[in-house]
Amino acid sequence: MAETQQFDVLVIGSGPGGYVGAIRAAQLGLRTACVEKSPTLGGTCLNVGCIPSKALLDSSEWFAQAKEKFAHHGVVCSNVTLDLPAMMQRKDKVVEGLTKGIEGLFKKNKVTRLQGQARFRDARTVTITAADGSTQDVQARAIVIATGSEPIALPTVPFDGERIVSSTEALTFSQVPQHLVVVGGGAIGLELGSVWLRLGAKVTVVELLPRLVPGIDAQIASALQRSLTKQGFSFMLGSKVTQATVNNGEVTLTVENDKKENKELKADRVLVAVGRKAYTAGLGAAEIGVAFDERGRVKVDHHYQTNVAGIYALGDAITGPMLAHKAEEEGVALAELLAGKAGHVNYDVVPGIVYTWPEVASVGLSEEAAKASEVQYKVGTFSFLANGRARCMDEADGMVKVIADAKTDRILGVHIVGPRASDIIAEAVMAMEFGASAEDMARAMHGHPTLPEALREAALNVEKRSRQS
Repeated sequence: MAETQQFDVLVIGSGPGGYVGAIRAAQLGLRTACVEKSPTLGGTCLNVGCIPSKALLDSSEWFAQAKEKFAHHGVVCSNVTLDLPAMMQRKDKVVEGLTKGIEGLFKKNKVTRLQGQARFRDARTVTITAADGSTQDVQARAIVIATGSEPIALPTVPFDGERIVSSTEALTFSQVPQHLVVVGGGAIGLELGSVWLRLGAKVTVVELLPRLVPGIDAQIASALQRSLTKQGFSFMLGSKVTQATVNNGEVTLTVENDKKENKELKADRVLVAVGRKAYTAGLGAAEIGVAFDERGRVKVDHHYQTNVAGIYALGDAITGPMLAHKAEEEGVALAELLAGKAGHVNYDVVPGIVYTWPEVASVGLSEEAAKASEVQYKVGTFSFLANGRARCMDEADGMVKVIADAKTDRILGVHIVGPRASDIIAEAVMAMEFGASAEDMARAMHGHPTLPEALREAALNVEKRSRQS
C-alpha cells in the first residue's frame, strides 16, 4: 500500500458538483484532491447524461429540419439520409473534448486527480482501490460525497442492457428502433424519445400520471404534449407497465390504464426512464455511521455536513432536484464554506429544463404551487405566435407565462414552452435572484426582434398591457 496522502479536501466523484467544488476549493487555497472510479472525469452528466444527449438532440434536430423544414425556407435538399455511426462519433468527440477539458482544469488549478473506487475507513480516511487491485489511503480534513445518481429500475420491466435499457444504453443504439416504448414521461424519456423519433422510430410514451413532466406548470405541460403529439409521439397517460417479456428480439409489454384495462404493446426497444436514485454503492459511508433518508440519499444540514463531523455531501447524493447546475452551485457553496466564507445556494431559483423541441424551461412557483400556497397572484402570458423572431424562424409554437405576487408584483415563477426556452430562462433566473417585479422585467429594454421579447410581453401582460397581443 502506498504512503497515505494528506489533503484539506477530498472530493469523491468528478461529476459537475464534484469537479466544480474541487476546483473552487483549490482556488481558495485548500489542498484538494478528487477521486473518480471511472477512467474519464465528468460523471454521468458529461459521459452518459446531459452532454451526449444534447449532442444527439442537436444532431437529430438538424436531420429533422433538413427532411421536413428546409424546403419551406427555400433550401431544397434531396435524398437526405442518416449516417448514424457518424452522428454517434460526433457525440463521442464532444464528450471526449469536454472530459479532457476537466483534466486540464484540474492541472491548471492544482487539483490532485486520484483514480479508483473510494471506500471510507473512518471519518478522515478513504481507501482507494485501483483497477489493478492496488490500494492507497488518503486522509482529509473534509471529505465530500459527490457520487451522483443512477437510473431507477422497475421490477416489472427489468433492465437487460439490450432490449430493455436505461438512458445510458439509449445513447448508443447501433440502429434506429422500429418502435421505441419509453416508460416515464419526464425530461429524460421525452428528450431521448425525441432523438429517436426524429431519426425515424415510432415512439410511445407510457406515463403513470395523467400528465407529462410532473412538477412543471400544468398549462405548459399540456402545451408541450400538444406539440409532441403533432410531431408523432403517442402517449398512454395514467398507465403503468405490469409485465415485460423479451422473445426473439421483441419486447411485449402489458400496460394497465387507470380503469384497470390492459393493452399489449410490442417494441424492439424499451427505455425505462422513471427517474434516478442516489448512487453510494461500495462507499462504506453507512458503515461508519453516515445517516441516509428513506430514499437512500445522504442526510445533510444547511452547510452540507452529514451527522458525522468532517463528512459532507452534495448534488444528486442529497435531497433536491437531480440537476447538474444545482450540484455545481452546491459544490461552490461548500468549497466557500470550508474556506471560511459565506457559501449559499438559492433553491428558489433553480431552473428546470426539458430539451425537447419546443423546449420547456421553468423557474420558481408553478400556478398549481402558487394556488396551493394560498398566495394571491397574477398571471401574464404571451404566445410565440406574436413574436417576430419566432415567426422568422418558423418556430412559433409555444408560450411564456409569468406569475407575480398580486400585492408586491414580485415575480414568483416563469414558465416557457417554445424555441430556445433553455436560453431565455436565464433572464428570468437573474430577475428573480435580484427580487425583480414583473414591472421591472416589463420596463427592461429588449432588442428587437428577439425571442426574449416574449418574456417581456408576458411580464407586461401581468397587468394586461401587452403591446403585441
